[in-house]
Amino acid sequence: MIPETVLGVVAHGAGDLRVEPVDLAAPGSGEAVVEVAYGGVCGSDLHYWQHGAAGESILKAPMLLGHEVVGRVAQAAADGAGPAVGTAVAVHPATPGPGDGSRYPEDRPNLSPGCTYLGSAARFPHTEGAFARYVNLPTRMLRVLPAELPMRRAALVEPAAVAWHAVSRAGDVRGKRVLVIGSGPIGALITAVLKAHGAGEIITTDMHEQPLSTARAVGADRSIIATDAEAIAAVDADVALESSGNPRGLASAIGGTTRGGRVVMVGLQPDGNQPVPIATAITREIDLVGSFRFDDEIDDVIRALGDGTLHIDPVITHEFALDDALAAFETALDSTASGKVLVTFS
Repeated sequence: MIPETVLGVVAHGAGDLRVEPVDLAAPGSGEAVVEVAYGGVCGSDLHYWQHGAAGESILKAPMLLGHEVVGRVAQAAADGAGPAVGTAVAVHPATPGPGDGSRYPEDRPNLSPGCTYLGSAARFPHTEGAFARYVNLPTRMLRVLPAELPMRRAALVEPAAVAWHAVSRAGDVRGKRVLVIGSGPIGALITAVLKAHGAGEIITTDMHEQPLSTARAVGADRSIIATDAEAIAAVDADVALESSGNPRGLASAIGGTTRGGRVVMVGLQPDGNQPVPIATAITREIDLVGSFRFDDEIDDVIRALGDGTLHIDPVITHEFALDDALAAFETALDSTASGKVLVTFS
């Protein structure tokens, strides 16, 4: 039997995170009920908890967090679509939409102006997340997991898809020297994807040794402390991927990229104008390329995890039960000691 009330992780405002009962409505005809096994704590979840906002997305009401989830179908959709009961699934948390009608490339739905994401306060009413024991999800969001893929590893499918998309924006990286700025969970996953794509040499940076150690464990050839501007500039990378979301990190990416190279901007920079050496990018003819979420790369990630060509296990550093979700968030906030932190729901 599916309960009518389940425990979930809810952000009520800045500094106010609660594990509390949430109502589970009857699913729509195109929705399956998923029993969540694991949820990964994302930077946006931390921002909603710490600041009551993630960028320009401001909490106006309590919101169930979470979009990095995997689980099993507990109740199949009434319309007969989607996977059967018991099927292990990952979740693609986006719902593309036309929004205000602004133009975007139709083959890149991640750029659609009306796109919503699970656990996002970008619109009101907010788009509720999936950090609960059971959640109703449209079957179009569900991706069947191969039997050989452990559920715990599959918990990284969503952020790994972000990394896969970023590497695709870099172009062909085979045999190339690549610089990764920032070795948090996304930076480490970018490193793993680069390794799977045949990058020739991967150099990573971070402020702390723990994330650098993780990056080396998933494929980095060497690492540099982020404050060593001279060493970063000497990398002379063909491609750099900036995942710190910090203007100084973007400056390092530009400074460490060779003439005619490319910088992929993955980390979301602060709002407004930022002080970065654009003149250097111009005179070196460096391509500055944005990367935002992902589209169908989630399917590529699932295949690569299933056949073993993508090695990401070291990125997971901690695991907490649902009752200890606050401790999970506190641990995830400390980037000196943690990578990807998981919450277990079942």
